[in-house]
Amino acid sequence: MADHIRWGILGASNFAQKTMGPAINEARRSRLVALATRSPDKARPFADLAPGLRLHDSYDALLADPEIDAVYIPLPNALHVEWSLKAAAAGKAVLCEKPIAMQEADFDRLIAARAQSGCLIAEAYMPVHHPQWSRIRSLIAQGEIGDLHTVTGCFSYGLHAKGNVRNKADLGGGGLRDVGVYPIGTFRYATGLEPQVTSADFIWEDGVDASAWITARAGETRFSFHTSMRTTRRQEMTFEGTKGSLRATAPFNPGTDFHGSVILRIEGEGDLEETHTHYPGTRQYALQVENFCATLLDGTAYPCPLEFSRGTQAVIDAAFAMGNPPT
Repeated sequence: MADHIRWGILGASNFAQKTMGPAINEARRSRLVALATRSPDKARPFADLAPGLRLHDSYDALLADPEIDAVYIPLPNALHVEWSLKAAAAGKAVLCEKPIAMQEADFDRLIAARAQSGCLIAEAYMPVHHPQWSRIRSLIAQGEIGDLHTVTGCFSYGLHAKGNVRNKADLGGGGLRDVGVYPIGTFRYATGLEPQVTSADFIWEDGVDASAWITARAGETRFSFHTSMRTTRRQEMTFEGTKGSLRATAPFNPGTDFHGSVILRIEGEGDLEETHTHYPGTRQYALQVENFCATLLDGTAYPCPLEFSRGTQAVIDAAFAMGNPPT
């Protein structure tokens, strides 16, 4: 392997074009070299981004390309496990969009494939690469807000186009799989706790969860969050303790809607001290790619291994089991 990682992308999705393709090229020791798509129109923006880009007319052809070290997979959710396994079998490292699997049991196959192939397989879960979450995690561990009491979160947006993959049950759509991974995963990452679902209330539309309200417990800590594909754009995570609180104002997509910031409030004797930490311009997607490349080139531990992603999927499975999704 050279001093940089050569990437291929399976499919010319809008997110790959606007976000991950540029992040792959922006990241240090990383270069986008190939794309698999049958559509010249969809390929053109990628070719403009990466001159000399090689185009393959099938996913299998890209996986057979010996000049590719790693693949990014932005395909519909229902195809993630299949193509992650195929990529690893072809000797490619895999960074697959979240959720990398549709159910917890799928991780047995992914972890086995990782061991057999020796290839890194990981979910593209970007919050853990953003420094705001390292700060939140450290402040909680250091006891800055006291004993953790309550955690609340939300991630909502408006999506009404029936043809969108997120509105298609057969492709693994639904709000919980799309954005529920964010409050669940950041709760787990920041606290080190494993939440046990206590209630799940869903609004179902054509076989997908359009909205969800989930509550859980982790020891003495209560955790609740809301997801929706039918309301307005909003995201927030708040951690309340016996001495103070932490709030991430743009916890999941800082830079898209607002710059990332962490607000620490500490209650003293008769007064309240508030500290704001801002992260303007931080590019968490590029940091995600850089950490992936560092694991491949330097052998450093990847911040979001399959075992972490499996824990988040277990919470999603429990919520679905309790919420009685349509069959």
